[in-house]
Amino acid sequence: MDKKMISENGETTTADGSICGYNSLHQLLSANLKPELFQEVSRLLLGRNCGGSLEQIVLPESAKALSSKHDFDLQAVSFSADKEQMRMPRVVRVGLIQNSIAIPTTAPFSDQKRAIFDKLKPIIDAAGVAGVNILCLQEAWTMPFAFCTREKRWCEFAEPVDGESTKFLQEFAKKYNMVIVSPILERDIDHGEVMWNTAVIIGNNGNIIGKHRKNHIPRVGDFNESTYYMEGDTGHPVFETVFGKIAVNICYGRHHTLNWLAFGLNGAEIVFNPSATVGGLSEPMWPIEARNAAIANSYFVGSINRVGTEVFPNPFTSGDEKPQHNDFGHFYGSSHFSAPDASCTPSLSRYKDGLMISDMDLNLCRQYKDKWGFRMTARYEVYADLLAKYIKPDFKPQVVSDPLLHKNSS
Repeated sequence: MDKKMISENGETTTADGSICGYNSLHQLLSANLKPELFQEVSRLLLGRNCGGSLEQIVLPESAKALSSKHDFDLQAVSFSADKEQMRMPRVVRVGLIQNSIAIPTTAPFSDQKRAIFDKLKPIIDAAGVAGVNILCLQEAWTMPFAFCTREKRWCEFAEPVDGESTKFLQEFAKKYNMVIVSPILERDIDHGEVMWNTAVIIGNNGNIIGKHRKNHIPRVGDFNESTYYMEGDTGHPVFETVFGKIAVNICYGRHHTLNWLAFGLNGAEIVFNPSATVGGLSEPMWPIEARNAAIANSYFVGSINRVGTEVFPNPFTSGDEKPQHNDFGHFYGSSHFSAPDASCTPSLSRYKDGLMISDMDLNLCRQYKDKWGFRMTARYEVYADLLAKYIKPDFKPQVVSDPLLHKNSS
């Protein structure tokens, strides 16, 4: 590759020293490999949907104009399903938005929040004019991802489920007949004003369908978020909308396979994973976990990650032998969709705001349940028995040791 190198960790480094992610690697290979070899590499990186590559969606010029004017990445591809004799296609258009914060974290909080609203408005409008039916925003989209600073003043961004951000998005939902998933820092007014990391589900009529609270709170690196909110208490709800059954596996929940499984058992057809994660911590895992979840649970997954480096006024430390610092690292964007047939879209930019749009035939979910039979071949009663034993204080692992092992070692 001319003026491009593959580093030890698998990232692609360009001549100017910038780092390219998984999607950029795919693009670089397309420019440097013979067509027949690239097709094979693409098959392995992005999979095959119904035996072929994903098709590009032709978007209206008004959506493209908004992308050009406001400088955000805009991509649109389509997943197909096999034609059935007994069911009509169930095609839904789904969108994901990734974005950086709008003004420095030193600005007044109200100004920061309003600037993010103003920044997202043209991106949401682009989704609307493009005919998106279901739109999901990134984790804690109304604010900088300040939770790991452990400073309590950032709690001011918390709001009730029917608060300012919901009212802002309800207007778009009604205007564009669009379901919107809005992940926020929730303040629970009815229960002592405690806080939760919550996704609000806004119906296409502007109504609030329900909410889901983040099940798993990270304790890794800078991400010690339990300073601000607790593990969720809403279980694994699936929200039935006019466009399909959706669920929200918020951020760190993607590392827990049983969390993905539970949404599938409750009947989800699309599971969104709104996130805030940085390159040094999780980027090699990013294209793998969601794709694996889509395969194992026979549903579509929409992965959203914020983008940019957020610098905070006061330095903080993680207690992991690193010196104190003012940022978490680079939020690497790379939002994308994964399908139950192991195919996935290219990713949005690693550096820019973006809108990823996908048409998906939800019939593909049942088709792959039928093909692989995971629901029929799983041994849920065996897993349930093990888990019931594991959570008891007297649990003993089922380990069968070689009788000569300890004899020889002694």
